[in-house]
Amino acid sequence: MTKSYTLGRYTAGAAAARTGDEMSGPALLLAGLAVTGSAAVASSLLAGIMIAAAVGGPLFGVLLDRSARPGRLLTGALTGYASALVVILIALGRIPIALTVLIAVFAGLLGPALSGGWTSQLPHVVPPEALARANGLDAMTFNAAGLAGPALAGAVAALVGAAAGVIVAAVLICLALPAAWALPVTREREQARIRTPVGTDLTAGFRAILHIRPLARATTVSVISCVGEGMLVACAPLLGQRVLGTAGHGALLLSGIAVSALAANALLARHPELLRPDTVMWCSTLVLAGALLLAATGRPTLLIAAVVLTGIGEGPQLTALFAVRHREAPERLRGQIFTTGASLKLTAFAVGAAIAGPLAVRSLPGALLTAAACQLLAALSCALLWREAEHKGSDGNE
Repeated sequence: MTKSYTLGRYTAGAAAARTGDEMSGPALLLAGLAVTGSAAVASSLLAGIMIAAAVGGPLFGVLLDRSARPGRLLTGALTGYASALVVILIALGRIPIALTVLIAVFAGLLGPALSGGWTSQLPHVVPPEALARANGLDAMTFNAAGLAGPALAGAVAALVGAAAGVIVAAVLICLALPAAWALPVTREREQARIRTPVGTDLTAGFRAILHIRPLARATTVSVISCVGEGMLVACAPLLGQRVLGTAGHGALLLSGIAVSALAANALLARHPELLRPDTVMWCSTLVLAGALLLAATGRPTLLIAAVVLTGIGEGPQLTALFAVRHREAPERLRGQIFTTGASLKLTAFAVGAAIAGPLAVRSLPGALLTAAACQLLAALSCALLWREAEHKGSDGNE
């Protein structure tokens, strides 16, 4: 921890990088559609970025944990991601689409750096007694980015053109570079460099996630829950069209969720003593299941209530997940655990969205009920893992 590096600087950098990241997906979709006229090509670019995260997260995390100057590594990842966005934009319509998608896959390998990579460094920025409040602020940057990113992509595309949205996303990511570069040096790693094989560290990280019981619970719950969240996002345009009149209102629903989540996390940041991470992890899934059941009714008033409840579930769940990881992750594996967790969530989200697309066309209520079932499954898995822990003896962290 370095006194000269403030939480405000960390938060500003994380917010800029994550807003650029949240903006990049919609911006690439709009640019791909504008240049090629093909929705399939546009969606393939987004799929390439998301699916590669499953591989990139664990590897980047290992490198982050082995680095005495993680800020330099994070700066490189951000630079690579922003550069890849610009290269994709230049390549669209000029080279075969398969090569352009490969560039998107490369960018996706670096994606977890913008989420888990930042968050894993938080204990080096604030003292232990301030970590609970800092967790809430960190989670708020995700909520704010989720609100501002897509809105900015749409606004810039409408005012200046689809290509400009990709450029603005890259610029936002680059604005985070000074904050990333200046992240505190981890003195203990500088004094004793880890020289074990990368494969050994990868195995150790996955073993920690599987065998440290609170980590296993939190990871399992968040990944299954993220499948349901992906399904909801995929259903949003149809919900907007059928319940509120136009597909465009689906974006307003997602913005409403982000606002509600931001408000919930603002409360937790102001009153961190209210957070009980292990309890929130499973309670949030029940809130999300209830919200999806309300949305499935197709009634406007209940849909608005569902939006508010979804934010109340999603926001604190993310804060609780960070709290559990910071509490349970071994220091030498912290970066890997955060980036691997981010990778698993991104992949789960993509799976949920892929499942919901064709299902929603056949039956929108059916897709939403399936998403609710995913949330209930997440709660059930938490209960089963909790019971298993009690049978084997308390893990001492509840």
